[in-house]
Amino acid sequence: MSGSASPSYRERNSTADRALDILMMFDDTQLVISGSAVAERLGVARSTAYRYLQSLVSSRFLEEAPGGGFRLGLRVLEIGRLARRSYGLSEIAVPAMTELSEDVCETVLLTRRAGDLVVCVDSAEAGTRAVRISYERGSTLPLNAGASALVLLAWIPQDEARRLLEAAELRRFTPATLTNVDTLMDRLAHIRRAGYSVTRGELDPDVTGVAAPIRNDEQQVVAAVSVAALASRVFPEAEAELAQKVLTTAQRISDRLAAVGG
Repeated sequence: MSGSASPSYRERNSTADRALDILMMFDDTQLVISGSAVAERLGVARSTAYRYLQSLVSSRFLEEAPGGGFRLGLRVLEIGRLARRSYGLSEIAVPAMTELSEDVCETVLLTRRAGDLVVCVDSAEAGTRAVRISYERGSTLPLNAGASALVLLAWIPQDEARRLLEAAELRRFTPATLTNVDTLMDRLAHIRRAGYSVTRGELDPDVTGVAAPIRNDEQQVVAAVSVAALASRVFPEAEAELAQKVLTTAQRISDRLAAVGG
C-alpha cells in the first residue's frame, strides 16, 4: 500500500485498546469516571485523556454525566442487547462454523448488526493457516467495508440502508474501500442478486472476505457467517467454490435456528 493510503484496519489497535481500557474502568461501584482518573489510568496527559473520552462520546459509547464526568452511553446498551441475543445464536452456529474453518483452513466469523453497529460475536479458526487479525469477539466493524457488514445491510429496506450509510463516517481503510453511498447501494443490490458478498482488500489490504446471510424462522436476515482469508490463497477459480461452502454453512445455521424458533 502506498505511503499516501490510509492505515489498515489492524494498525489502529492502540487507540482501540485505550478505548477498551476506559470502558473497563466502569463497575458497580464506579458508574461515573472523571477525565483525571482516565489520565491516571492510561498514564497520559489530561488533554490526551479528554481526546479519547470525546471520541467515545461522539460514538455514543459514553455520555457526559449530569453532575460532571462521564457515564456509559446508549451504544453500550445496544451492544448489551446484542450480546444477550447472540448467545443462543453462537451455540447454534459455532459447530457449523468450526467445520467450515477446518474444511477451508481459514478464519470463520459470525457477525450481527445493531443499528449502525456491526459486531463480531464469535469466530472459529483452524490450524496455523487461519488469518490471525483483529476480528475478535466483541470487536466492531465498519458499515462500508468487509463482506459481513455488506451482507447485513443488503437485506434490510433500501431506504434504511441508505439512511445508515449517509449518517455513518465512511472511512477509507484501503484504496479498495467504498465510501460513496450510491456506489455502496449498487453493491448491496448486486449482493442481494448473488446471495452472498465477496470483498477483496476493502477492510484489510491482505484479506479476502466471503459472507452469506443467516435467516431466522421468519426468513429475516439476523446475522452473517463469513470466511476471512489471505488474499494470496484465494485464487479466482477457487472463489466460487469457497462462496458455495459459505452459503451451505449459512443455510445449515439458518435451518438449525429455525428449528429452535430463533
